[in-house]
Amino acid sequence: MIIGLCTVELYIPDGHSLKAKRQVLLSLKDRLRDKFNVSVAEVGDLELWQKAVLGIACVANEGVHVNQVLDQAVNLIRSVPTIEVVQFRIELL
Repeated sequence: MIIGLCTVELYIPDGHSLKAKRQVLLSLKDRLRDKFNVSVAEVGDLELWQKAVLGIACVANEGVHVNQVLDQAVNLIRSVPTIEVVQFRIELL
């Protein structure tokens, strides 16, 4: 069993309130869960309006598959025009 963890730091330029930030993140988290069957949670910068840190977890039998799923998840995040990916890190456990 391979567990993959991806930590993604995001910048939300249009985040002028916590409510606006939460709306953007809720939509993004739902898309990631539906498309890739991963677990997603906001794990950092909870009180900041324009920054967020997401944790994405994936479990599979092969590390190659886990890495591929997490790469595709990051690519989906990058495709959202209202969000900028500052940095991300993928770890396999």
